[in-house]
Amino acid sequence: MQCDPDCKYTCHAHCQDLVHLGCRRNGKLMDCLAPHDALDSSCNKGQDVQKEREPHVYLSKEEVKEKIQSYNSSVTDKLKMTLNANGIYTGFIKVQMELCRPITVQSSQSQGRCAHSNNETAFYLPDGCVNTLHISSTNTVREVIEALLKKFFVADNPAKFALYKRCHKEDQVYTCKLSDREHPLYLRLVAGPRTEMLSFVLREHETGEVMWEAFSIPELQNFLRILDKEENDQLQILKNRYAAYRGKLEEALRGVFKPG
Repeated sequence: MQCDPDCKYTCHAHCQDLVHLGCRRNGKLMDCLAPHDALDSSCNKGQDVQKEREPHVYLSKEEVKEKIQSYNSSVTDKLKMTLNANGIYTGFIKVQMELCRPITVQSSQSQGRCAHSNNETAFYLPDGCVNTLHISSTNTVREVIEALLKKFFVADNPAKFALYKRCHKEDQVYTCKLSDREHPLYLRLVAGPRTEMLSFVLREHETGEVMWEAFSIPELQNFLRILDKEENDQLQILKNRYAAYRGKLEEALRGVFKPG
């Protein structure tokens, strides 16, 4: 469907209620959300849906103070927030790592499946890995991503990654990519300490086709070594499986033709 006669933004009919536009008419600049910023490619119930970005509402100093007091009274893991005299507050956020591709770390020793190149190692992070960061209300999404990568000694370019917020609403899970200028601790404060209300997820920046040109030569070489190792491992598993089948068949045939 088309939202307005003067607007060229188009969306599915069943996604209409999820889209809000702030367009101005009379030929002036339109302020519509781009399709990839507004919704994910899927709008089905029960699946991850990338919701439109909510408008940022700023709190007064008194409101921040009240919010922090309410937040700290609800905390169950002792990860409380602290308000400083200058109005800046500090606290903790938890970020779940959901990375599909291997990361490159500046270390010669790493756990997991790995391949070595000089002093760098490429390996897969375990699924569901969660990291806790202590940040301030002034720290942006980009700074949080950089701090996470630094904590893991990741050598990859921070521009390859994006921070998402995930929340539950009406039995659906909404996942929205945060802009580099947003402040995660503010979002944590407004949502409260319950992670089912709001959680943070680190993913690869691009969600479609992999942009291999963004990777360095050592990274690509590490990926090839990992693929070669996985291919050899799978090939050996298949050989062992069919060797076992062959042995059982030969044993069964010997039993059938055994002279009585």
